[in-house]
Amino acid sequence: MSSHKLWDLARELRDNHTYVDLTHSFDAGQPKFHMLPDEERERLFTVDEHGFTVDRYSFVGQWGTHVDPPIHFVNNARYLDELPVNEMVLPLVVLDFHTQAEQDADFTPTIADIEAWEKEHGTIPEGSFVALRTDWSKRWPNPEAVFNADSEGVFHYPAWNVDVVKWLLDNRSITAIGHETTDTDLGKTVSQGQLPTELYLLQQDRWQIELLANLDQVPATGALIVATWAKPKNGTGFPARAFAILPRD
Repeated sequence: MSSHKLWDLARELRDNHTYVDLTHSFDAGQPKFHMLPDEERERLFTVDEHGFTVDRYSFVGQWGTHVDPPIHFVNNARYLDELPVNEMVLPLVVLDFHTQAEQDADFTPTIADIEAWEKEHGTIPEGSFVALRTDWSKRWPNPEAVFNADSEGVFHYPAWNVDVVKWLLDNRSITAIGHETTDTDLGKTVSQGQLPTELYLLQQDRWQIELLANLDQVPATGALIVATWAKPKNGTGFPARAFAILPRD
């Protein structure tokens, strides 16, 4: 029997690697951007009555662990169905700043932080998916813990910033970013009605995944991310299913 390299690769990935689900299950009442409606479900058919079960789901595209394509913030940009499938399997880089985020809920990394990370772990590869680990996903699904509002209603949670994202795009040509919080930007910035980092990223024709989970189970380097989603025509966002594949040893 002839050998098939891709089949052999699939067997190798299945048998000799570990898989980590990076996705939250979504449901009504979960944390969400404050302007969005909650999820609704209706059971239309049941096994007992009809021989099969079918639910109707009503939720916004930016729901739970989800993907944001450029059109989410930018007119005449790529829709969800225009993101190519070859961008859905990428080298996964995990920037671990969970200790800093634990000490300072308003933490955001600097370029010096990224350069220090590279000195320890190596250069971030071109075309990679770069995830910001803050362990904020461990607060899921409690909205109060996720948004961490103070007595004046100002949110406090860690995030990216324009300077670092610009540096990653300009100097490392990354494909996408991800994070564990509901937004790309700091909670206190979002509370002011501003989303500068998310706007900048999407203006550069890149995409992102928000509300990632289980990044604490993934090494800084050496893993792959598989990020998938539904393909609505002219889609502006959708719940995603993302997982990491990492060496078993």
